Amino acid sequence: MSEEKTKNISDKIVVGIDLGTTNSCVAIMEGRNPRVLENPEGKRTTPSVVSVDKEGNILVGESAKNNAAFNPDETIFSIKSKMGTKEKVKLGGKDMTPEQISAIILRYLIGYAEEKLKSELQGKSLARVVITIPARFEDAARKATENAGTIAGLKVERIINEPTAAALAYGLDRSERDQKILVYDLGGGTFDVSVLQITKGKEGATFEVISTAGEKLGGDNFNQRIFNYVLEEFKRKNNIDLLAEIKEEAKNETILRLKAASEKIKEKLSGKLTERFAEAYIPLKSGKLVSIDIEITRAKFEDLTKDYMKKTLEKVEEALRGAEKKEGKKIEIDQIILVGGSTRMPMVESLIKSRFGEKKINKSVNPDEVVAVGAAVQGAILRGDIKDVLLLDVTPLSLGIETEGGIFTKLIEGNTTIPTRKSEIFSTAVDNQPSVFIRVYQGERARAQDNKLLSAFELTGIEPARRGIPQIEVIFDIDANGIVSVSAKDKKTGKEQSIVIKDSQSLSEEEIKRMIKEAEENRTKDEELKSNLETLNRAQAYCYTFEKQIEEFKSHKNFKEDDPQFQEFKKLYEDLKKLTEEKNYPELKNQLNKVDELMKLSNELMQKMPKEGNDEEVIDVDPKKKDDDKK
Repeated sequence: MSEEKTKNISDKIVVGIDLGTTNSCVAIMEGRNPRVLENPEGKRTTPSVVSVDKEGNILVGESAKNNAAFNPDETIFSIKSKMGTKEKVKLGGKDMTPEQISAIILRYLIGYAEEKLKSELQGKSLARVVITIPARFEDAARKATENAGTIAGLKVERIINEPTAAALAYGLDRSERDQKILVYDLGGGTFDVSVLQITKGKEGATFEVISTAGEKLGGDNFNQRIFNYVLEEFKRKNNIDLLAEIKEEAKNETILRLKAASEKIKEKLSGKLTERFAEAYIPLKSGKLVSIDIEITRAKFEDLTKDYMKKTLEKVEEALRGAEKKEGKKIEIDQIILVGGSTRMPMVESLIKSRFGEKKINKSVNPDEVVAVGAAVQGAILRGDIKDVLLLDVTPLSLGIETEGGIFTKLIEGNTTIPTRKSEIFSTAVDNQPSVFIRVYQGERARAQDNKLLSAFELTGIEPARRGIPQIEVIFDIDANGIVSVSAKDKKTGKEQSIVIKDSQSLSEEEIKRMIKEAEENRTKDEELKSNLETLNRAQAYCYTFEKQIEEFKSHKNFKEDDPQFQEFKKLYEDLKKLTEEKNYPELKNQLNKVDELMKLSNELMQKMPKEGNDEEVIDVDPKKKDDDKK
């Protein structure tokens, strides 16, 4: 394959990534057919977990989750919930931002995608991605997600809302008629609901998001309710406050173990009416070991979490009201798509059926994979491979500025189709005011201070005039990723000030560059680690082979210990074994260059030994050749 053709293939693939709170998923499009890529463990979803082992190696996914028992303090779960904040986490003794941790996950996902597609890529790298986010992610979290992709060395073609992605995946080849769909997305850390209109046209289908609503609520919250209930029941039965009495040095590890067990109980109760929470050997400060054995019924679990289900229904109603306000009429939902592993809980289906009837739920999509597939569809649309689909998404919350009296003046209403641009003329509040301070907010409250402050900037150089005379044009732009930029211009002087919103939680360009450099340094370290492990594996295989060869030599009746060739062979073998045990990689690589010499000596020694029968085992002295023969 020519280099140009290979380059075109790697450019053409836009990878869809569902960067989830609990699990992540990767998909691509092959024509109009989606393909979910399996991770190294053969699974189609990967835990969004990062850890570091005792040797300082960074682990991601299943291996990181398994390592939590050994290093709970530096095993990071649910980093997505911290996106858009300045909160730091510890990894390998370093303070790291949520963007850096997310970048590690993204790099891992892309790494195994490249491994799966290596025959098509021919050594080229994947770089173009579409990443999904909760519909209600604020601007800072959206920007943080984009930054994470940049730190990972990726070109983020689009940030797409998760419910919108799910609708794309569902409706790609189901657009034979116009229909309104509702996406109920209960993820690991967030709940989103969106109402979309799929309209069939002569040249294809239009997917228009009409409204969206959401809440910081997900599977993690349901797990926590089980965890809390177990602790309360244990205290009631044993008069022991377990969290207070767990042995200090084992506390983090034990809490992680109990939380993991809580998650398993939740999952099992989706298929069973009752399950036992059983965990043994919990160490207490007193030196005692205690066990937990509590029966939890599905009915009890549903009672513990009924307020959460009520919240999701309230958000469904909010999204429906938003859609009806925008449409100016009552709407009828044709299909409901359930997204996220937590929607497998029977109470979710019961809730939806009680509100919308028996036949509305569409079960043709995999709730764990549909978002990644939708992201891959969006990637194919951006590439031009799918030309008969148009996606129109919305901004989830209203955007505006603080005006006189602390009022929040909206320039862009929530559920406005994006990309969009809106401008409005404002003026000064006092005579001869030389500058105006523009405070940009996001939210739905009347008072500015009750909304989320995104950023602030100052426009200076306004010519002296009575209040109300200067004309200040404020312009809001939202791009297709939902990223906001704002400008203010004095129409008389032409002076202008503009910003891309980066609230106090976002990263500076310098920070992003530094993190890219660190990610690159880690990538080099990872490549070095891989090379070292390959060297070690090869050396261990040779040591095993040569050790067996020595045993074979010594078994012959005419073997002579003082044979010069044998002594030379033994010396080279012992040097190799010593370096292998010491893991002295530079010297070990040099020593492996002498393997040909060892094999030559081995063959010469073997020729000196008379065969003692036709059934004598022959040992192949080149393990690399064995590996090659298997391929």
